[in-house]
Amino acid sequence: MRDVHTEARPDLPATPGKFIVGLTGGIGSGKTTVANLFAERGAAVIDTDVVAHQLTAPGGLAISAIRDTFGETFINADGAMDRAKMRAQVFANPDAKTQLEAILHPLIRKEVERAAEEASAPYVIFVVPLLVGSDYWQKRVSRVLVVDCPEALQIQRVMQRNAMTREQVLAIMATQATRAARLAAADDIVVNEGGLETLVPAVERLHAHYLALSAQFLPRK
Repeated sequence: MRDVHTEARPDLPATPGKFIVGLTGGIGSGKTTVANLFAERGAAVIDTDVVAHQLTAPGGLAISAIRDTFGETFINADGAMDRAKMRAQVFANPDAKTQLEAILHPLIRKEVERAAEEASAPYVIFVVPLLVGSDYWQKRVSRVLVVDCPEALQIQRVMQRNAMTREQVLAIMATQATRAARLAAADDIVVNEGGLETLVPAVERLHAHYLALSAQFLPRK
């Protein structure tokens, strides 16, 4: 844990009355594993990737706009967005990426804010892969927690997990903030190079720290 700020940042707006941690990290860093450990200890975890999947699932709020913008061929037979086809499209076409973000981002923000307002946990964690570099998300959180590991380990994990080539993983990493940028933005860092035997104590320490901060947290007036 690195304490750049010992208190929540009062100069940044957040959901009124909520102490919110923004959890981020590069692909393959272990964000989900760390988020799940916090959830097991009572934090309210809201993952923007999960929200995006819900929005693009059959009957999701984004499906109609995706169909209108990209055409029926981007919708599977079950009514969900064809993720593989859309992924290829946005990587090949920057305009398509912009169009998809224009559909999804406002809906994601609305759903995340709604969930945060309804959360009754001592504190809330937003899991946002692209938090660093996003003024919107950085202004919504009280602290930034980065899950970090060497880039070579990121690549290895994603290649094994997703059956991707090294070139495919590097292409995804190129769309994300650099490791240096994430570390520079961090208030706290969890290093995820080993297994749960090192992760659990780190999360325990941060959980206690966040409970203490949330107890004294007052929303900005």
